[in-house]
Amino acid sequence: MKTAARTDTLQHLTAITGTLENDEVRQWKKEGGRVMGYLCSTIPEEMFTAAGLMPFRLRGTGSTSTEKADVYFSSINCSFPRHCFNQVLRGEYAFLDGLVLGNSCDNVRRIYDHWTRQKITPFVHFMSLPRRTEAAQVAWYHHELLTLKARMEAHFGVTLTDDRLREAIRVHNKSRRLQRELYDLRKAKAPPISGAQSLAVTVAGTALPKAQFNTHLTALLNDLSDAPGHSGHRARLMLLGGILDDPAYLEVIEERGGLIVADSTCFGSRLFWQDVDEEADDPLMALARYYVADRPTCPRVFDAYEGRAAYVKKMIEDFAVDGVILERLLFCDSWGWEQYRFERTFREWGVPLLMLDREYTLGGQGQLRTRVQAFLERMGR
Repeated sequence: MKTAARTDTLQHLTAITGTLENDEVRQWKKEGGRVMGYLCSTIPEEMFTAAGLMPFRLRGTGSTSTEKADVYFSSINCSFPRHCFNQVLRGEYAFLDGLVLGNSCDNVRRIYDHWTRQKITPFVHFMSLPRRTEAAQVAWYHHELLTLKARMEAHFGVTLTDDRLREAIRVHNKSRRLQRELYDLRKAKAPPISGAQSLAVTVAGTALPKAQFNTHLTALLNDLSDAPGHSGHRARLMLLGGILDDPAYLEVIEERGGLIVADSTCFGSRLFWQDVDEEADDPLMALARYYVADRPTCPRVFDAYEGRAAYVKKMIEDFAVDGVILERLLFCDSWGWEQYRFERTFREWGVPLLMLDREYTLGGQGQLRTRVQAFLERMGR
């Protein structure tokens, strides 16, 4: 498969994805900035930006074992929180000034318990995340945001005015729009950016101040406007699943000739496919509606499977997808049930589907290559 040229901006963002405390975080801290960690995309990072904090989404990047975390987690816990907490215990997240977590799943929930007992950061807050998308749950989450606002104001000595919240929403919405422009380029017959490169960009966006990320995105879009495209691929693929922040996993797939042109993952399109209402009278209520009801959901939300399926189906159509790969972390109950439902749905649609179970860190590359190769051949590709 012929690959497009790598731009300087793309190389910079890829380097950020490959580490945790990147150079821009170090500069932010050197200038007196503070960093707020979070783990799930349902946590309102706009509130951190409004408070003058840099949002930083936790990953296990660079982890090669879970030796330290295994003291706190069992071997049948999902490997994502184990690798994340292992990096915490190794001191890789010493740059954090606080952490906000929610009950996104039981495995992630346990990080909060261990974090507070270890007193890793001076500020830690737990949010109760709704599992439905109705008006009652929006009101519930709005109350959670008010509680978080009060605690942040008291601890960090800031005032989260409506104007500051609206400005933060505008900055984050700009990031969402720019990332959607990047995805629009992937609809082309020969996209100028691969799936692995696109993932590197979106992951980097969770590890930078949003205004700086927007500057990088603007430069990248300009770089790609006349860049050569990826051609010679055997099939256009979509990636579906939960936590996946390692571009190397996608590179293995794309080396087999399956170009990933679309996705619905926790570090992919679900982060930015909808905007927050910038004109709402109450910006906190706008955030509550966005994070509970407006944005694409994941399987932790009980009443929204039909909406998730419709979202995936439209992606398949808009990006001319030939087949879909559904990846699931081992021991993830939410995505285990979702696998079963999507298997039936894809059979009804007549869309080829490959389901892969994996650990958080990339392993078994030979088996992955074999499975992808067989999938492409089964598709007649």
